Amino acid sequence: MANKQSLDTTLSFPVEKIKKDFPILQREVNGHPLVYFDNAATSQTPQQVIDVIADYYQNYNANIHRGVHTLSQIATDAYEQAREKIRAHFNANKSYEIIFTAGTTHAINLVANGYTSLLSKEDEVLVSALEHHSNIVPWQIMCEKTGATLKVIPMLENGELDMLAFDQLLSNKTKLVFVNHVSNALGTINPIEEIIKKAHQVGAKVLIDGAQAAPHIQADVQALDVDFYTVSAHKMCGPTGVGVLYGKEELLNLMPPYQGGGEMIAEVSFEKTTYAGLPHKFEAGTPNICGGIAFGAALDYMHSIGFDNIATYENELLVYATEKLSEIEGTRIFGTSTDKKTAVISFNFEGIHPYDAGTILDKLGIAVRTGHHCAQPIMDFYAIPGTIRASFAFYNTKAEIDLMINALKKAKMMLS
Repeated sequence: MANKQSLDTTLSFPVEKIKKDFPILQREVNGHPLVYFDNAATSQTPQQVIDVIADYYQNYNANIHRGVHTLSQIATDAYEQAREKIRAHFNANKSYEIIFTAGTTHAINLVANGYTSLLSKEDEVLVSALEHHSNIVPWQIMCEKTGATLKVIPMLENGELDMLAFDQLLSNKTKLVFVNHVSNALGTINPIEEIIKKAHQVGAKVLIDGAQAAPHIQADVQALDVDFYTVSAHKMCGPTGVGVLYGKEELLNLMPPYQGGGEMIAEVSFEKTTYAGLPHKFEAGTPNICGGIAFGAALDYMHSIGFDNIATYENELLVYATEKLSEIEGTRIFGTSTDKKTAVISFNFEGIHPYDAGTILDKLGIAVRTGHHCAQPIMDFYAIPGTIRASFAFYNTKAEIDLMINALKKAKMMLS
């Protein structure tokens, strides 16, 4: 029955039609058709979004919020309409709870900077062992400045968090908890609903790094009751250099500005400056206007396919690839809870360095990521230098997975 359902899903999902929306997927690499399995690093961009970017620069390139002329008004309207699209997508209560940033890293640093003035040396903050470096280092810097203690929620062998240890770490001293929704290195989906609920019971605030989850899972920030949620557009068929921070209104008002400059002020004199209200308080300077507009267009595109449809199809790719990969002798997969994963497989071959295998795959036109994936503590936990990571998107196919499997067999034969 499972195989029949899998087949029916494949036939009903219009992947070949979708692939044609992505110009880069039509090219060759090293004389082979490109197979792009590095989506966890950056997804590809459809023509529909590329057209929006070109349209902005060709027809209404102007600064926003300040100009009375026509181009400025058009650009301002398009930018704020994109903010509203993002608000609706994540079900934020108010559009001004959506802060445009340069990406997830920028958003996390914004919050870390804000809480530097709100913590003391008696406070504790928790971060999970599954984090990307961008959700570790800013909190280390914050703790160095405040004297607060950073504690780590440990991980288990199967790539999940140790939730019993999390319960033991939580206390009335806990002020902040930082966890990714999905591990970029393993694909593990963390139980953020439980984490948020338990953290709130001791009065702690929670920031969820949603960069890896957002292409696969449509988070409802009000249903989650999360305090902060961060994403990057380039993981969601949008451009690089733009993302958003969602924050509850009362917490955003509590934090001081991250940067000073134009746009984030109400009045300026040499004696005193008063800050603008949300969201402008955290959006100093000229923003990535085109990037914000294109982010809205990327969400439109993904909604035209449907996030539930995307999740179902990508899970099918994950199951298929896991089965095929497991058939290769000497394969070790990291993060083995396939029912709690997005479409990411992190693996190694016994006795073969991941970089060497990845290099051979590239010669055959197959793009995977190798290394520690900016998640070095995970690699230290498994006592490995890194992994080969294949990460799938809704424009990938089982035929491409077959090409990767054949290429891996060749690499293994050459390197053994």
